[in-house]
This record gives sequence, C-alpha cells and structure tokens, in this order.
Amino acid sequence: MTIAIVNGPNMNLIGRREPEIYGTQPLDDYLNELESRYPEVHFMRFQSNHEGALIDYLQQVGFDNSVSAIILNAAAYTHTSLALADTIAAIPTPVVEVHISNPKRRKPALRRTSLLSPVVVASFAGFGLRSYQIAVDFICESYNE
Repeated sequence: MTIAIVNGPNMNLIGRREPEIYGTQPLDDYLNELESRYPEVHFMRFQSNHEGALIDYLQQVGFDNSVSAIILNAAAYTHTSLALADTIAAIPTPVVEVHISNPKRRKPALRRTSLLSPVVVASFAGFGLRSYQIAVDFICESYNE
C-alpha cells in the first residue's frame, strides 16, 4: 500500500509556528515517526506553499494506480481553494483531509468552512499531529488492497 501525504502552505513551519496551536514538534519529525509505525506502508511526501504545485502533485498521484490514498492537509487553502476542491473531485484516488487544529473552533469564521470536505472521503481534525495517524489507520482499514 502506498499513501501520499500532501501538505500545503506554512506546514513546513510546524514546530516553530504558533506552538500554542500546532505544538512544538516539527512535522517532518512526526512524519518520520509515523512512517516507522507502519513498515508495510510506503509513504510519499510533498509540501508546497504554492497552490498550483499542490494541484499538479495531486493530479500526478491522483491518477497513479500505485497510490492507494492521499492524506491532504491543505492548510489555509482548505478555506479558499475551489481549484483544489475541483482537483480532488477529478481524481480517482481517495483523499482524506486532515488538520492539526480544529478549524471549527478557529477565528476568523472563514476558517470554519472547508471547501474540500464535500469532495474528500473523510476528514480528521483537532487531534494535533495525531490526525495524520488517524487518517493512516482509516486508509489501512478502508483501502487495504
């Protein structure tokens, strides 16, 4: 099984950015630990601060039959990008939305709306970095080949 983990803008700053919301552990350190917990899963990772690069990557892996599922933390693009939503709707590979914080409790109110939720197979938010592990467990249980 192959899972692509795709992270959007400012996710490269996790561990340094707003630690009261996102914690102090760098995302790459957490993802390394996560990968070691699932030796049977091949993980691919991608992060970009650019919407077009995220779309290009989702299109690439979304039509790759060897990719079982995609975990996407689109960060702020969750609330603003119809283009990402259209991409997710267009690709056959299932996409699981994750967020470290709970957007429903965030300000401004714009952060409480996900344009992606209607086109993903599941959403996990508010569990800290553990949201990624919950998504992996969901994928392994739902899409195990």
